[in-house]
Amino acid sequence: MNIPANLRYTASHEWVRSEADGTVTIGITDHAQGALGDLVYLELPEVGRKVAAAEACAVVESVKAASDIYAPLAGEITGVNKPVAEAPEQVNKDPYGAWLFKLRPVEPSAIANLLDARAYEASIGDE
Repeated sequence: MNIPANLRYTASHEWVRSEADGTVTIGITDHAQGALGDLVYLELPEVGRKVAAAEACAVVESVKAASDIYAPLAGEITGVNKPVAEAPEQVNKDPYGAWLFKLRPVEPSAIANLLDARAYEASIGDE
């Protein structure tokens, strides 16, 4: 299983990458896309939406199920990946390249409270 060490993770299987401009980029993990199966639809949040940490703000649908995607941090949505929404299978091919949305965190240091790669790997070992 691919779990890049340079990212942070949530227990609900989102990955988070810090960007140089202070925003964070969010997607779903390799584990999540594997569990969901072939993705067929993505519903992404609106740019400008303010979200609370752990708030459901996007949806991925696969041939197996629909699943909420949660904001890993409180903040404002600053961008969405429209090409991935139009071709959700990209997430299955490259879950760490096919990001879903970006947000500007209210508290940028809160990213340190998310799981590192080792802790995330330990958390999915129980599933």
